Amino acid sequence: MEAGFGQCTDGELLAVIGAALDALNDERLRLPTGREQLELLEASVRLDARLRAWQAGVAARVEAGEVAWEEYGTSTTTWLAERLNLTRREAARLVARGQGLARFGTVARAAGAGGVLPEQAEAITGVLEALPDDLPGEAVREAQDLMVGFAEVHNSTELRRLSAHLLEVLDPEGADAREAERLERERVRALRARHLVFTPDGEGSVRFRGSLPVAEAEPFLQIIDAYAAQAKRGLDRLDPTAEHLTPGMWRADALVAMVHRHGQDALAPTHGGDRPRVVVALSYDKLAKAAGDRGFAGAQLVGSGEPVPASVLRRWLCDADVLPVVLGGPSEVLDVGRAQRLVTPELRVALEQRDAGCVFPGCDRPPRDCHAHHITPWWAGGVTALHNLALMCPHHHGIVEPGHDPTADRWSVQLRDDGVAEVLPPKRVDPRRRPRTHARFVLRR
Repeated sequence: MEAGFGQCTDGELLAVIGAALDALNDERLRLPTGREQLELLEASVRLDARLRAWQAGVAARVEAGEVAWEEYGTSTTTWLAERLNLTRREAARLVARGQGLARFGTVARAAGAGGVLPEQAEAITGVLEALPDDLPGEAVREAQDLMVGFAEVHNSTELRRLSAHLLEVLDPEGADAREAERLERERVRALRARHLVFTPDGEGSVRFRGSLPVAEAEPFLQIIDAYAAQAKRGLDRLDPTAEHLTPGMWRADALVAMVHRHGQDALAPTHGGDRPRVVVALSYDKLAKAAGDRGFAGAQLVGSGEPVPASVLRRWLCDADVLPVVLGGPSEVLDVGRAQRLVTPELRVALEQRDAGCVFPGCDRPPRDCHAHHITPWWAGGVTALHNLALMCPHHHGIVEPGHDPTADRWSVQLRDDGVAEVLPPKRVDPRRRPRTHARFVLRR
């Protein structure tokens, strides 16, 4: 049978695998013993590993041959992401996995035979790629053999931690110095890779992911654990009907407690002319209704527009600043405090209520990331008043900020009578300089 397969094209062989998978279904599973079922599961995992190793190899060859560039004028990563609805991260990881296997033949052969699983292969190639460049080829081959052997008893996380031990075996005399250099390189990479990203999921939660170097993450973890331990000593633990909390829930609650303590003690620096605060906009009638109506659902966060449940709003009202804002006809803000050279907290709230973010068309930066831009500059006689202010993110603020040359061909911003900001492009973009407004103002109308 194998000889017959040898005459098939790769596409035909994939079709055979697909047909075999079509035939594999629950109705065929007639294994009498649990042992046979476990053996079948293990065999399927090994087979999947072999197919994924082959797949990664194909991705690496496609990338090396610039096939996607020739056929579609795009990178392999972009083609995979668009063709298969992968994220760019997933697509890039597939290509990188194949490139790692292509560099280390011993690991590639073990992965192709199913002896090393995909996650283990990624860990091994990552460790091998981090080896010093001046190691001789024989040492690199020995390292591959050692890591493949380690894969028989270690998972991917454990394999990544074996880099120091690997150097001790390959270069006993210089292991300490090399390990110190490796740790410094890791430190530099970790600093460059640090990030924190928040993403609303549209279902009442905000997901966040990030990365910190170990040294910076450790005090953060210690503080979170301290808050979690403090919460665990609460009296509600004695309540038999209390919600069962997982360790992840304890840490999430600890993070919320830490942020709350930070706000209560006013430890955070000012941002946008005011201390960080959560702002909810609603009419006085709705405010009164929210205080006692369980079914109320009319409040939204200024900036993100996310709705706020009545139960949360009532909790906030127990310890909130209530700032009256007088509105005119089409929700035009008429008065919110006195004018000063610097934007006051009250004026900042009014700006966020009116503009709800950067007013530059196409920009989605929220109010907290924006500057209060003086349309007519202070140095040119402009006043710090609502009719002379607009929220602009730092990038677009630099674009529209007027210079001292009145003849310069620049972007500019103006306010309509109803308070809606209009951005005027320079003549080089539009000779007629037709005003453009952000989509959020069109939707608001």
